[in-house]
Amino acid sequence: MTELLIADDHPLFRLALVQSVRDILPTAIMHEADTLAGTRAVLAAYPGTDLVLLDLHMPGNHGLLGLVALRNEFPSVAVLLVSADDDPAMIRRALDYGAAGYIPKSSDLATIRAGLQAVLACEQFVPAALRHAVFSASPDHPDRLLARSLASLTVQQLRVLTQVAEGRLNKQIADSLSIQERTVKAHLTAIFEKLGVRNRTQASGLLHRLDRHLAEVDQDAPV
Repeated sequence: MTELLIADDHPLFRLALVQSVRDILPTAIMHEADTLAGTRAVLAAYPGTDLVLLDLHMPGNHGLLGLVALRNEFPSVAVLLVSADDDPAMIRRALDYGAAGYIPKSSDLATIRAGLQAVLACEQFVPAALRHAVFSASPDHPDRLLARSLASLTVQQLRVLTQVAEGRLNKQIADSLSIQERTVKAHLTAIFEKLGVRNRTQASGLLHRLDRHLAEVDQDAPV
């Protein structure tokens, strides 16, 4: 039986998406989350989940960093992005960062059905009207390098990096993850080495690249 997670912080859209998915997959088991932390918690509690429908602007997501974190932590779960951002370069970048596909938030039921069927069949999905533009887009070489660097981080390192992106201090990160502060420092040293940066400021600059194409799409998105 198919098991899905709808991860979106807008209650009305989440409800509409749940209803749409129920029309398409009436026997599917469905879970919901409205933050990245909640998404992780649900996936940890329900390891049989096949697919996450993920909103890029959800709290804690930090643009594509949330996508990378989920792909690293739960590699067997496909992530299908559902977003109002239809910029071809962003979609291509998301695919390079591990997304299984993309569905615009304005999609009709037929498009949602096609996306779900394709991804559950282990195929990549982009709506036909966007395919040429998306696959003609060439992400910048630095973005490809960043994608590979982020993919090399361990699950715990990505958790630390996510909290660095939120501006938390080492002690706050340690308390949140129930580890010692010196362990946080060790993780940061490894993170900086893998990302090719020297400090938090430079790391934050790289992370800003993940958010910069998303900021103007949804004014309610967290920064």
